Amino acid sequence: MTDRFDDGFKPAAPPHPVPEKTLAQHRHPVILRASAVGVAGILSALMLTAVVPPIVADQSDRAVVDAPVMLLTSPIAGQVETLSATPGGEVRARDRLAQITNSRLDRTTLISLEEKAADARQKLDATRAKHQSDITYVASLDQEIDGQAEQLKVQLQSQIEELRARVAQSNAQSSEKKAIVDRQNRMVARDAASLDMVKPTEQQYAAALHDTDAQNAKLNQKQTQLKALNAGIYVGEDLVALNMLGQKRRDIDLDARRMQIEEKQQSAVLEDLERLIKSERERLARLASADVLSPGPGKVLAVGAETGRHVSAGDTIASVVDCDKRFVVAIFSYRQGETMKPGTKVRIDGGGFHSGVVSAVLPKTSDKVDERFAVPFPQTERRELYLMITPDAASDSVAPQPASAATPACTVGQWVTVTRDNGIVPSMSVTWRRLGHLVASLTDLDPSEPGEATRRAGVAKLDSALRSSSVRQPDLDEQWLPTTGTVSAQ
Repeated sequence: MTDRFDDGFKPAAPPHPVPEKTLAQHRHPVILRASAVGVAGILSALMLTAVVPPIVADQSDRAVVDAPVMLLTSPIAGQVETLSATPGGEVRARDRLAQITNSRLDRTTLISLEEKAADARQKLDATRAKHQSDITYVASLDQEIDGQAEQLKVQLQSQIEELRARVAQSNAQSSEKKAIVDRQNRMVARDAASLDMVKPTEQQYAAALHDTDAQNAKLNQKQTQLKALNAGIYVGEDLVALNMLGQKRRDIDLDARRMQIEEKQQSAVLEDLERLIKSERERLARLASADVLSPGPGKVLAVGAETGRHVSAGDTIASVVDCDKRFVVAIFSYRQGETMKPGTKVRIDGGGFHSGVVSAVLPKTSDKVDERFAVPFPQTERRELYLMITPDAASDSVAPQPASAATPACTVGQWVTVTRDNGIVPSMSVTWRRLGHLVASLTDLDPSEPGEATRRAGVAKLDSALRSSSVRQPDLDEQWLPTTGTVSAQ
């Protein structure tokens, strides 16, 4: 390597050959060795600081401020009539953020239900009219039956009286015939009359007895009919017409009861249809116009619609973040799971927080979990876990900040640094960043200063020397590379 480097730097003949050649031969190998050792040391330090500390570090800058997000979606399909939501704006519970209207609604179901309700109403009216006519007809039949029954009762009562008189007459005739038979039998016994004269008289007496029995039977029949008529039972030839009216009355009464049952059924059907019509009208009213209301207080994180835009049911109109429920999601090594268990106090740098408490430890997350929060959780690598940190109430009350791309609302989405209380091992990324800021603040040099001009001139000369094939031997009095002169002197 030294030969190749020497081939590129062939100095001109020095005025003093022997000392200058010896000086050049000692200068370049020392520079190369020192550079190699320095680069190897830097690489080793970088590797050690990049691999070892993240495993046991008590500090992490892979932490972000997060909060639950509420997605406000469109309940109906239509056009955005008004939109009052603005990113970063404060909202309260039940605030109307947007209004959706839809003038093109499908009313086929409502029209069909109204037609069915009209048919059911007509059937109900017809059934009620038929029921009322049956009731009226039954009432008229009852009046006719009562009238005829009263007349038949009077007729039967008179017939009963007549039959009773006939029975008495038959009894009297039977007694008369019996007396004649007895007298003739006594005459025959005294041989005053012939036996043939007694036989006709006995026959007449028997006929009188049978006539009495017949009259008694008729009397009993009429009395039974009267008793049945009083009980509403129509039996007998005289009651045939009344029996027919009673049968007709029973038929009409059964039809009236059937109409009553049908009326109840039609009423139930009509009530169901009217309830469905009412529900359908309410549904159409909800679909015709709907308001997008905020479910709770917070800040608008993003707005996904604009006035006049057509949206579908379920489209996101806006998202509201609950700033009162902010928390910090930090990524640590799995080896810190025991030391960073729930209840551990931590320090928070950034986001307006100062301290907090570990509330939960999660080995991993999913897309469904990320959808519930304003900012997706940072991506973990192998053998890493999430720490959910709840900020302290004292540090949670921060001044409101304007929304931006980095912090959409109330510092949500801002990266912070989390350090365990009494932590020993820092995060090297945080250390290097702070060191870089410190060096930048210390070396904020002005180009007009003499030292800065000398440094820039030396760098330019070194670059031109490395790019040229023949380089002149620098004068030892020039101080643009003082380190080289010091190494050569050794």
